[in-house]
Amino acid sequence: MAQGKRAGARPKRRFRPILLGLALGVTAAVVAWGYLVLAAIDFGTSARDGDETAWWFLAIAAVGAVLCLFLALVLVARIGRALGVTRAPTSDAPSAAPDEPGGRRAAR
Repeated sequence: MAQGKRAGARPKRRFRPILLGLALGVTAAVVAWGYLVLAAIDFGTSARDGDETAWWFLAIAAVGAVLCLFLALVLVARIGRALGVTRAPTSDAPSAAPDEPGGRRAAR
């Protein structure tokens, strides 16, 4: 029996600026999301007290918060792809719908 591991040598870790940029983007998007949520809460309070224009600002802050959170989730997915946690879908995957009615065994 052979002694030791059969695994290949691991590649040397190196600094990748794209990961730093993506991490800073996620951080900025989450901070902006938090600020917009707090602003929406404040505008909602003002709108209930009778300020008519506060309803528009509330809507804009809410949509902005949704967009910031979506951007943060997209950037997290890109970080996962860059780190190798996930991978791109392959084109050789079988299609979801069968080509023939009844499935592939029905024609045989």
